[in-house]
Amino acid sequence: MREFSLPALYEVPADGNLTDLIRRNAAQHPDVAVVGRKVDDRWEDVTATVFLAEVRAAAKGLIAAGVEPGDRVGLMSRTRYEWTLLDFAIWSAGGVTVPVYETSSPEQVQWILSDSGAVAALVETGVHEAAVEAVRDTLPTLKHVWRIEGDAIGTLGKLGEHVPEEKVDERSSIANADSAATIVYTSGTTGRPKGCVLSHRSFFAECGNAVARLKPIFNTGESSVLLFLPEAHVFGRLVEIAAVLAPIKLGHVPDVKSLTDELAAFRPTLVLGVPRVFEKVYNSARAKAQSEGKGKIFDKAADTAIEYSKALDAPGGPSFGLRFKHKVFDRLVYSKLRAVLGGRATHAISGGAPLGERLGHFYRGIGFTVLEGYGLTESCAATTFNPWDRQKIGSVGQPMPGTVVRIADDGEVLLHGEHLFTEYWNNETATAEALSDGWFHTGDVGTLDEDGYLTITGRKKEIIITAGGKNVAPAVIEDRIRAHALVAECMVVGDGRPFVGALVTVDEEFLPRWAAEHGKPEGVTVAELREDPDLLAEIQQAVDDGNAAVSKAESIRKFRVLATQFTEDSGHVTPSLKLKRNVVAKDFASEIEALYRG
Repeated sequence: MREFSLPALYEVPADGNLTDLIRRNAAQHPDVAVVGRKVDDRWEDVTATVFLAEVRAAAKGLIAAGVEPGDRVGLMSRTRYEWTLLDFAIWSAGGVTVPVYETSSPEQVQWILSDSGAVAALVETGVHEAAVEAVRDTLPTLKHVWRIEGDAIGTLGKLGEHVPEEKVDERSSIANADSAATIVYTSGTTGRPKGCVLSHRSFFAECGNAVARLKPIFNTGESSVLLFLPEAHVFGRLVEIAAVLAPIKLGHVPDVKSLTDELAAFRPTLVLGVPRVFEKVYNSARAKAQSEGKGKIFDKAADTAIEYSKALDAPGGPSFGLRFKHKVFDRLVYSKLRAVLGGRATHAISGGAPLGERLGHFYRGIGFTVLEGYGLTESCAATTFNPWDRQKIGSVGQPMPGTVVRIADDGEVLLHGEHLFTEYWNNETATAEALSDGWFHTGDVGTLDEDGYLTITGRKKEIIITAGGKNVAPAVIEDRIRAHALVAECMVVGDGRPFVGALVTVDEEFLPRWAAEHGKPEGVTVAELREDPDLLAEIQQAVDDGNAAVSKAESIRKFRVLATQFTEDSGHVTPSLKLKRNVVAKDFASEIEALYRG
């Protein structure tokens, strides 16, 4: 199939904007908890009425400080209550939010704030404030910097005490559906990040149709979601706005290291994440079972869950024997795994990379269905996703209602719909190139099946052509290899080479456990083990699993274990954890050459 679409389930209000949602919630659900806020290590509910009042108080401060309609305001912080509060406050003042990753360097901060022409910036910590101050003399439009940990909310509240309510009402109603809501700068795997302008219409179309299609898991007063993804990333923003639109209770986790504890305390019904999170939950549970001498039981339980999930799609469903076995393992294993996820969550939405069929079936088999989706910053996050009632594991689902997906002659995925970005800020050339012929050209390669389910097979620019002329899409094999507990990252190489090779980094979190189980010295490092036969054999197993997904010509013949990690600090991954392939290839050129010697 070359093209597929579904009718819209949500009508975008032409003369409205996103601030309408918080006023509607206060009017229709005044006492419903729309946000959970962490205060003194305890979760406290924030009702729709209280949230609206706090947003308006902050908006008054922004207005008093001179923020005018259409002005851009930078927001640099980890995921926390104040992020969502200030996002809606900026809109309520008539402004446009410009997210900045809290891990950004002063150089990156300078580019985003200068390119957007931000007049003010809200930052979380003293470190963030210092990053802004270090480049402030190059930011002529920047008039104010407020620090969240320096009581920015209280400062704005006092600043706006004398601003009349009518003024906030006026500012809140200035923007319409086609006004810019935010400028989200792409991660920039190559070159400087581009500012994607997303309108209020983009978010209404995106979140309205997503909530409508997934209605059974968005129940006001019952459902809740715990957000730990960066809100500077468009996927995190989708979660924020969808929760407010539904509305369901939204909680924030600034530090992923505390995620397990917060899942247990907050007990969400819905979890949003990326494949690496779900891989870690599985790998941690399996490693724990093995350390307790229950590894065989866990593996049998995992195999049963996968078999059970696959049987759900088969005529007649699971057999009596399989249902019985599944029930036994539910009591012994599955219920404990669901407890790790808070005990109430029945569904998760995953994006950013493929989860893989095995893990997809595993999670559905334990009673925790992971719905995979696909999207980009330019498509306001998800543009396809698996519906809750018609999931096809291994695909990234059908087009969101109201959108169209087309497969071009060269296999590129093209998109059309109200959810798309309107332009790249200050970059007409890039805009015209991406939005040619009325379609957004994603740069991704994929296929549509007979039911309109999309499968992504790679990136056009990342296609490797070997010396023998074989086209290789790295994503397929990389994702399979990365699912191994001991593998942190994998980058396939081989452009213009006689065969496909790979660079592999080791997950430092799992290394100590693996080392202890294999009789290695305590505290041993990756650098000391990179040529170790046992470690190489373990990585070879992961490579063999990846090779099983591709043809012989596409399979990895040789790999090199690196002594270091690919991190944002090292400059090898973006804030959204995408590999900067050109940077890796340059910095590890000698390692790549070593693959092809002899």
